[in-house]
Amino acid sequence: MYRITGNQTLQDKAWDMFQAVNKYTRTDIAHASIEDVTSTSPRKLDSMESFWTAETLKYYYLIFSEPDLVSLDEYVFNTEAHPFKRPS
Repeated sequence: MYRITGNQTLQDKAWDMFQAVNKYTRTDIAHASIEDVTSTSPRKLDSMESFWTAETLKYYYLIFSEPDLVSLDEYVFNTEAHPFKRPS
């Protein structure tokens, strides 16, 4: 949405989300799953979801990257943040 609108508020919200995720899931070696996302002091679980690196970090990277990194006129992203060339 940010890439299409250029609305800085969306990028600011993404940064707030990134900081919150880092604050509540960071461990000494990785990022943990948490037991309850509605808790202000959630218990960390001894696991890290594969979508954290496979999808979530890609979306964070994309929202903070330069807009010309990937052309949205030429590519479309699936739900896992994989770019697919649009048919011409």
